[in-house]
Amino acid sequence: MKRLFVLGALVAAGSLSVAAAGLQQPAAAKVLEVEKLKDNLFVLRGGGGNVAVMVGASGVTIVDAKNPGWGQTVIDKIKELTPKPVVRIINTHTHGDHVSGNVEFPATVDVVTHENTKVNMEKMDIFKTAGGRGLPKRTFTDKLTVGNGAEQIDLYYFGRGHTNGDTFVVFTALRVAHAGDIFSGKNLPLIDTANGGSVLQIADSLQKASDGIKNVDTVIPGHNPVFPWAAVAEYASFNRDVVAWAQAQKQAGKTAEQAAAEFKAPAKYVGYSSTMGTLMGGLAGHIQRIYDGV
Repeated sequence: MKRLFVLGALVAAGSLSVAAAGLQQPAAAKVLEVEKLKDNLFVLRGGGGNVAVMVGASGVTIVDAKNPGWGQTVIDKIKELTPKPVVRIINTHTHGDHVSGNVEFPATVDVVTHENTKVNMEKMDIFKTAGGRGLPKRTFTDKLTVGNGAEQIDLYYFGRGHTNGDTFVVFTALRVAHAGDIFSGKNLPLIDTANGGSVLQIADSLQKASDGIKNVDTVIPGHNPVFPWAAVAEYASFNRDVVAWAQAQKQAGKTAEQAAAEFKAPAKYVGYSSTMGTLMGGLAGHIQRIYDGV
């Protein structure tokens, strides 16, 4: 009895982990927040990238599918919104926090991506382990339209950016686009060169999207809250100015680390972050890719 008392005291005091004590921690709850954008269009937040859910007459189209293990959570949340089944998944790009949930959907679901994204997804272990389940069944090169009338969805590719397969998904009648991670809001972008991304080309790709997509009011970023469509053009300008600034630092003989220590987002870009996390080398890595001309 004394031994059990001491063990309990150690656990309570934090001196001994629950796992070390032989006790099982409860699994963290998978919670999704729902934002209603239109009567039939929702955004699911949490557990990975933003998922757009469009409820149509014959079924549901979603854009992206979150992290590994979150597919069923997405399915369950959609059932709270509508009894209609998911019939189509559109993935904006290849990363695990946007595509991994695909494998938990029925094999009958139509998966659509850019052709480069399909190539990138085929390299991912999660799809190899699943025997190819959840991989794209349809691809496109520059533009593809699925659905029609009030349920028309236009898919666009404008060039390299976050990856080499970033897709802008436009819910035409609703005047809403989902841009995935090529548009992150007011942050410096993560550029995945291993999957074809380009820090030098992202600004041009964003500008082409801003110029080429008409009649859109709202854009859903990969992770952040929604923005007005005009923010895409501003983000293109921001990225172009960051590249020009970094190239000037290189000309001045500064290392990427030195330049990163001095970087501040230009004052005209109100609310923009001057920092990055550590993914993909952080800010110094981002500047080094500019130096390297990637």
